[in-house]
Amino acid sequence: MKNKMGFTLQEGEAQPSRCPDNSAFKQQKLPAWKPQLTIATVLSSFFLIGAFCLSVGICLILSSNSIREIQIDYTDKCSDCSKLRENTSNWNKECYCSANFTLKEDILGDVFMYYGLQNFYQNHRRYVISRSDAQLLGRNVNIQKSYCAPFTTYRNGTPMAPCGAVANSMFNDTIDLFYNINSSVIQVPLLKTGNSWWTDKNVKFRNPKSHNLSSAFAGTARPPYWQKPVYLLDEEDERNNGYINEDFIVWMRVSAFATFRNLYRRLGRIRQFKDGLPAGNYTFHISYNFPVTKFKGRKQVILSTVVWSGGRNPFLGIAYVVSGATATLTGFVITAIHLKLRKKKTYFQR
Repeated sequence: MKNKMGFTLQEGEAQPSRCPDNSAFKQQKLPAWKPQLTIATVLSSFFLIGAFCLSVGICLILSSNSIREIQIDYTDKCSDCSKLRENTSNWNKECYCSANFTLKEDILGDVFMYYGLQNFYQNHRRYVISRSDAQLLGRNVNIQKSYCAPFTTYRNGTPMAPCGAVANSMFNDTIDLFYNINSSVIQVPLLKTGNSWWTDKNVKFRNPKSHNLSSAFAGTARPPYWQKPVYLLDEEDERNNGYINEDFIVWMRVSAFATFRNLYRRLGRIRQFKDGLPAGNYTFHISYNFPVTKFKGRKQVILSTVVWSGGRNPFLGIAYVVSGATATLTGFVITAIHLKLRKKKTYFQR
């Protein structure tokens, strides 16, 4: 005779038991904590969570509102340069424009300059993966086997450095800030380095090993939309060139949304700017190289301070307030239901 598991049993032989062993572990008899959900613990949990979320949310909103921020949209102010850049054959022609603004009050503390883009989608899968991380580490790799296509090589076989759609579309406007005081113009000192993540600067990006950068990138060519090769991105600081150029590193960290801003410069706290930006008249001088009209985009330059919670972003504070209000409201609803049911129970018991 065979049992259900296919084992042959002799007559009179007992069928083996399929129950787990009679041990504390297998019979789930080990000591364990079982929460007792009484009305007092449930209500206190909802009200405590609500109070915590509301307090954190209000603090985040107040800190975000305390940030000083100036946004200048220069899309229309530079319309002539935009028309020039729509024709790719004009890549080697320089075009400059300017945007004026006035600070009515001093902006004290550290001041950060961002560039902002609208309607520029970096979250398409083909765009995001269009890069070669091995190439960006300075390795000698065959980029034909990477995801960089169609931005891998030119028709004559010269490889692009760096390759890929992300690198090719790098934001390359040059923005300088000038302070107008007493009929004189003073250039505001802006720092180019120290603006990227430490892990990006020291781990994810490396230049090819060579005695100089020009020889390291010999046999390669700039991406089609660039005005200069990768080893000349910063002609003033040779340590800020190649794949470790901080403008390039910041751009290569793609955004999840179509409207975003990237850190571009930091204010150098020296001379009359040691306390921040003084009130007065300012001018942005822009070397226009990045066209946005074809995809109906817009460009901004932003000056902003930061607080303990970061830059201006009210979303997190609003999310905490909504969560706290929802938890508190749920607590009141449960309280009302409990009182109503308790009243009915008392009535029927009588």
